[in-house]
Amino acid sequence: MSETATAAAIVKQHLIDPEICIRCNTCESICPVQAITHDSRNYVVDAGKCNFCMDCISPCPTGSIDNWRTMPKAQPYTLEEQYSWDDLPVEKTPDQLAAMGVADGGTDTAEDLVPQAELVASTADPTGETPFNSAAYNASIPPWSAAHAYTNLYGPKAADRFVTATVVGNVRVTEVGKEYDTHHLMLDFGSMPFPVLEGQSIGIIPPGVDERGKPHHPRQYSIASPRNGERPGYNNLSLTIKRVLEDHDGKPVRGVASNYMCDLKVGDKVQVTGPFGTSFLMPNHPKSHIVMICTGTGSAPMRAMTEWRRRLRKSGKFEGGKLMLFFGARTKEELPYFGPLQGLPKDFIDINFAFSRTQGQPKRYVQDLMRERSADLVPLLKDPNTFIYVCGLKSMEEGVVLALRDVAEGADLDWDEIGPRLKKEGRLHLETY
Repeated sequence: MSETATAAAIVKQHLIDPEICIRCNTCESICPVQAITHDSRNYVVDAGKCNFCMDCISPCPTGSIDNWRTMPKAQPYTLEEQYSWDDLPVEKTPDQLAAMGVADGGTDTAEDLVPQAELVASTADPTGETPFNSAAYNASIPPWSAAHAYTNLYGPKAADRFVTATVVGNVRVTEVGKEYDTHHLMLDFGSMPFPVLEGQSIGIIPPGVDERGKPHHPRQYSIASPRNGERPGYNNLSLTIKRVLEDHDGKPVRGVASNYMCDLKVGDKVQVTGPFGTSFLMPNHPKSHIVMICTGTGSAPMRAMTEWRRRLRKSGKFEGGKLMLFFGARTKEELPYFGPLQGLPKDFIDINFAFSRTQGQPKRYVQDLMRERSADLVPLLKDPNTFIYVCGLKSMEEGVVLALRDVAEGADLDWDEIGPRLKKEGRLHLETY
């Protein structure tokens, strides 16, 4: 077999290590060709869609995304195989590849294996038009003035795989209802160091084993408290946890981690990994503006940022810019922290609520409110000191970014220039799941 034929026969397949993946959804949300997907166990990469763009590599908080295996191009690992893995398979030997019909398993890089023209063709829209892709505007770098984030202090690659925290508070933050139950959980780390920043997340390891008899993987949760703790000056943090009662298809389900955490009592111990995240961080420089757009428990990092700014404002030592919040839920009863938000001064934060299931009222979503407030968003889009954060369900992401585009174009601003600049300067951050 010729060298060209051999190169065409093999591919450096992109894979995700299930052993260290924290199921944070960062890779899936940022992939521009929708090559990454997941089930209840694993995140996986579709070899038929992956074009080796590498957009998912740097944002991954654990490095689990940066794994490759040489495989026959006609016989890559299937999604079904990847879903079943507990750890990555070992690299195949030249003899094993030869047995699969490949004469020579030697190769260097993914780019050597798949011609660039083929990569372009594989992602082209059949109509000849380029579809709108919200993930293309997601910044993978933090704001230039963000504080340094510590990551992976505890986890699969660390000497200590987890740290034990003590529950010091568990408060319900939505009204009682049959379809929703959201809790504010407070954890104390005692004397163990666990430095965090607003916008970071941690992993919680549920006790017991799964249906395969394997220990549960950590579940990721965004931190809802500022850098100096839920209780300032103490080594603690808080989380916003929604008890999962049904899946995306509306079928009843009892989420393993969310139910475990919502039922925790003061004094209980939990196993924690992390912290994770180096890009979804708030700016620290004075006069910086923050636009926050969220739904449900996507409010956790927004609460952390808002509370840190509130504490700075109270100290009188920091002159912050504008804070603007667009917060969506089905009803006000399902919106976490609805009561406390009402008490924040209007000259401190501009709050906009969108409810999609209020009886007798038309459905309203955060993107609708953004268009209604376009006159106030336009100056912020023009200002290089403005940073925009989006957190919530994946289904909201495209609508929000399209709304930003519409706001810009409605003011005769060039979105094709503004959108990429927001990404390049670390000013537009999308964290959806």
